[in-house]
Amino acid sequence: MATDRLDRVRRRMDEVGVDVLLLSLGADLPWLTGYTAMPLERLTMLVLPADGHATLVVPALEAPRVAERPDAFSVRPWGEREDPVAIVAGLVGSARRLAISDRAWATFLLGLQRALPDASWHNASAVTSAIRAVKDSDEIAALRAASAAADRVAAALLAGDIPLIGREERDVSAELGRRLREEGHDSVNFAIVGSGPNSASPHHHPAERVIQRGEAVVCDFGGTMAGYCSDITRTVFTGEPPAEFRGLYTVLERAQASAVAAAVTGTPCEAVDGVARRIIDEAGFGAHFIHRTGHGIGLEEHEDPYLVGGNAEPLQPGHAFSVEPGIYLAGRFGARIEDIVIATSSGPDSLNSADHGLHVVEA
Repeated sequence: MATDRLDRVRRRMDEVGVDVLLLSLGADLPWLTGYTAMPLERLTMLVLPADGHATLVVPALEAPRVAERPDAFSVRPWGEREDPVAIVAGLVGSARRLAISDRAWATFLLGLQRALPDASWHNASAVTSAIRAVKDSDEIAALRAASAAADRVAAALLAGDIPLIGREERDVSAELGRRLREEGHDSVNFAIVGSGPNSASPHHHPAERVIQRGEAVVCDFGGTMAGYCSDITRTVFTGEPPAEFRGLYTVLERAQASAVAAAVTGTPCEAVDGVARRIIDEAGFGAHFIHRTGHGIGLEEHEDPYLVGGNAEPLQPGHAFSVEPGIYLAGRFGARIEDIVIATSSGPDSLNSADHGLHVVEA
């Protein structure tokens, strides 16, 4: 698999005019090599020429963690008294059209710029993002398994099996994370719990607020399982919802379902966003839908493609992304519904099946 991905990356490098790709922190490196660099002050970098053998420059104390792939890359451990920037610059040689990881630390980029003053610099994502965005069958299977695990946690939330009333948001957040791990996740990336007025803050950080009876609770959680991410949002109400909230939720549920149905291959990403936005606009809530409709997902929680106005990229088979419109009335309440969807030649395939209707929980 690694050599196939390297071949595709090299073809893309030729298309965009990049001589050497330099990969450090971020998902591109493990996607190509199987090795995830620790975010250390010590430099790790894959030096990938368009027409030569790749070399993984890695701290010597980290080298035992690298599963060597001589068919794909060589490993160059560096010792504590060596200069890894100089090693990378030496491997780059006379090449001058360079692309570096979007998440590489500035200190290493600045060092390389000093060592290679005649080079032109570009984002590695110009090479890798479009390729990584189209998932292969193994990646889709991994996303499906992660989503199914998150679904089971969401189902417990909707069934009232996760107590809410009288608990602090952060305690519920911790339980969501614990349940994700129990369902097979290796790590928890986030577990947002926003209750009452906090439900109107899309990225609310759960804290000591105690969840009360008679309010909305937005739970948005996900993690990483076998390298691939889950992400799901469901909104519940602790007691009988007022008519105003039921009306808002009905609009949101229709917008989310319609956007999922619109996510067919060949459709521009911005058009899917437009479907959800028009429904919410026409119901009078347009000013309260304050974020994009969705984001790609894979090795990272957020990656290409993005379902947002201005992105005319058409959906392709294998694109994996969230569909998550929300409506937020500041200081009062909010709601969001989110599924992970795969674009396929036979139509959108939602990986989440936890019920989308408004659930009333009494505990």
